[in-house]
Amino acid sequence: MLYFGFPASQAALAKVNTDDPQTADRFEVYYQGAELANGFHELSDADEQRLRFIEDNKKRRESGLPERPIDEAFLAALESGLPPCSGVALGIDRLLMIKTGASHIQDVINFTVHRA
Repeated sequence: MLYFGFPASQAALAKVNTDDPQTADRFEVYYQGAELANGFHELSDADEQRLRFIEDNKKRRESGLPERPIDEAFLAALESGLPPCSGVALGIDRLLMIKTGASHIQDVINFTVHRA
């Protein structure tokens, strides 16, 4: 199953759809209820990305969360020019879950990931 047209607010690095500015050019692929892959058309506008970083920090502040530093190196790279591009991330761990019949991702990965 393929889902596309995600809310722009849920696609931090994706280009906003030119026909519908409420959505982003992003998609996810599901098989048997498991997300296998996601992809999007990369945002290449440094000014728009800076505004998104600023807005994200504003929301973090309002929620009592610490602000994240704005990635100036990333913005500089965008300013130097990024041709139109997109990418897809395929979850090999998700494929292993389907292949082995595992019900939890912890059953197919070698280490756990703790997020701060």
